[in-house]
Amino acid sequence: MAADWLGSLVSINCGVTLGVYQGEVSSVDQVSQTISLKQPFHNGIKCPVPEVTFSAMDIKELKILDIRNGSGQVGGADFGPASLGHYGRNGRGGASGAPASSAPVAVPRKGELRSQEGLSSPQQCSKSYGERYLEGPGQTKGFRRRHNSWSSSSRGPSQATPKKNGLKNGGGAMKNKDDECFGDGMDEGLDTDFDFEGNLALFDKAAVFSQIDTSERRGNGVRSRGTPGERTPSRYRHDENILEGKPIVYRQITVPQHSGKEYCTDSGLVVPSVPYELHKRLLSAAERHGLSLERRLEMTGVCASQMALTLLGGPNRLTPKNVHQRPAVALLCGPHVQGAQGISCGRHLANHEVEVILFLPNFVKMLESITNELTLFSKTGGKQVSSVKDLPDTPVDLVINCLDCHENAFLRDQPWYRAAADWANQNRAPVLSIDPPVSGQEQAVEAKWSLSLGLPLPLAESAGRVYLCDIGVPRQVFQEVGIKYHSPFGCKFVIPLHST
Repeated sequence: MAADWLGSLVSINCGVTLGVYQGEVSSVDQVSQTISLKQPFHNGIKCPVPEVTFSAMDIKELKILDIRNGSGQVGGADFGPASLGHYGRNGRGGASGAPASSAPVAVPRKGELRSQEGLSSPQQCSKSYGERYLEGPGQTKGFRRRHNSWSSSSRGPSQATPKKNGLKNGGGAMKNKDDECFGDGMDEGLDTDFDFEGNLALFDKAAVFSQIDTSERRGNGVRSRGTPGERTPSRYRHDENILEGKPIVYRQITVPQHSGKEYCTDSGLVVPSVPYELHKRLLSAAERHGLSLERRLEMTGVCASQMALTLLGGPNRLTPKNVHQRPAVALLCGPHVQGAQGISCGRHLANHEVEVILFLPNFVKMLESITNELTLFSKTGGKQVSSVKDLPDTPVDLVINCLDCHENAFLRDQPWYRAAADWANQNRAPVLSIDPPVSGQEQAVEAKWSLSLGLPLPLAESAGRVYLCDIGVPRQVFQEVGIKYHSPFGCKFVIPLHST
């Protein structure tokens, strides 16, 4: 009966496509011509399913590895190699093309099977980490060991690894123990080396790049991600956000009066310049709301000194190990608000261990803001001179120009002004101008950098590269003078501007 073969270990070859399966026969159905194996192994690897079923049409060869049933005879209705000729079309289960026979066939027992095959090792599937299975009759290899397979702690007498003769000078007994423990589990050699070139050839680089080019052409040079309607840039900087909620508005500042010149920040925001009259009304409105002149002077001094410290070298120059090379700054100031802003900047620079030389002529009457700033500056240990002759003969690290005024242009005719301007132009140090006048007034000192306050004025080309500092004017104060304002500073108080 077919039940006599239940529990036997068999090996089923299903061809190149399906591979070889080994397992224990769990059921045989003669009507549907199927056989089922439990705890199956596919090509030496345990299957994830507990049972698989094979049809007679898929079986190329069927080998009996171990007969667990004690019956040695199989009747005409039994499931045996002879009765399943179409199960073993190309193997030992039956001759190729021979019709299935229902005659009784004698099946040898375990001992008889070993004697008939004439093999020194048992032809059974031993439950160890290496699975032994038959290669086929007439082959040189009786069995092979497959790792990570069935496990068992029992071995037959003929399965023990033979001990090698001990060597006197080569480790002797210790090497024999290693061979007993590990030698039997090691393959003598792999059948074939891994084909790296063949594996790499499976990746069709030309097809992948062609697909990428096609997607980029479809998106007009922009790779489409997500839905077809979403178009995002293909490359992002480290500080860019790839999740864009809505389009960016780069013109966030609008002014009621255009001066004809616009700037833009590093991020692309447009910053228009304003006429001096509108800038003056903005500062007057801020002062009415509590942003006094003293507050603006302090804010301007902090921003200007921070920019000057960066121009002087920053942390690479101002270190405790570099006290013998303190940077020197010449500060040229006039008797006006711009001069007071320069004195405030010099005070902060002196507090940061910068050698400051302040030039301010002696005047009979000075502004109160200048007097207050001079009193604070004198407490820092900075040097103050009133004559150009007392300025350094050698070049300094930086010249800060605060000689010019927005309203009083007659100061340029004064001898002290012309002498200070000539000294600055002859000195080979770069010049930083704080709050320079508009382009209608020609500047006597050519600057490399210029720092504007709040919003830039339409500066001339001689002003150099324009920077903008935040003096703390609230947004509602901008709106009061008709300016729609959104801060372009981001996380900084001083930003560079570029001419458009």
